[in-house]
Amino acid sequence: MEPSARRMFLQQYAAIRHAERRGANSPEWYRALPYRDLCDVNPAQWEIRARSYRYFERTLLPKIEREAKRPLKILDLGAGNGWMSYRLSLRGHHAVALDIFADPLDGLGAMRNYPLPISAVVAEFDCLPFAPLSFDIAIFNSSLHYSADYLRTINELRRCLQPPGRFFVIDSPVYRYAEHGERMREERQTHFERTYGFRSEAAGSIEYLDDAMLGRISAEIGVEWSRSRPWHGWKWALRPLRARLRGSRPPSRFFILAGRFIGR
Repeated sequence: MEPSARRMFLQQYAAIRHAERRGANSPEWYRALPYRDLCDVNPAQWEIRARSYRYFERTLLPKIEREAKRPLKILDLGAGNGWMSYRLSLRGHHAVALDIFADPLDGLGAMRNYPLPISAVVAEFDCLPFAPLSFDIAIFNSSLHYSADYLRTINELRRCLQPPGRFFVIDSPVYRYAEHGERMREERQTHFERTYGFRSEAAGSIEYLDDAMLGRISAEIGVEWSRSRPWHGWKWALRPLRARLRGSRPPSRFFILAGRFIGR
């Protein structure tokens, strides 16, 4: 990202996140995430994050742990305030939290609230400051949709992963068709413009995944995908029906995508 675009993105992102009252002045708030929002500001969003992470922690991660028979080196991509790195560290793993946002409330600056020493790195997805084969697995932590070029981002990650080259995409919106994602993107940017006075587009983020793009990543980079479907509750499950009844665009789907680089 060009320096000017990066500065603009960070300024706008900070303005939006602070307006949404992200973060807290209490270490206990951070340490309770994602399972409880002690400030009760964004409880519905944290409930989704909690259900996704619980599924990953209980269903997907144990198999990798059994195979490794040692603590894992895990790259937490788009770590935000570091809650996932903290949770993974509690399990005995060596987590590295990476994000472009170093804000003291909602970015890597908030990691001072955790009682464990966790490495934090300010960097972009497309230029990872790590040696080849540095990590066992990587997790895009509600973050891959911020990429402006999925092929470039995932190809850069490939360099940093040890065989068999496994990574996970958690809580990024996935649509069946790109046109539905584009409609979501326009609705979101229009909301930002009306609410905050600007469209947050400086980073050129794609903001969604779609089935055709996942197929293109698979074909051009050599990624084998599998999908898991955590249960996010009845309210979430009924979203497609409500959208059809209203005649609105289909809502996003939040899978956990597990990627493996073919040939690793």
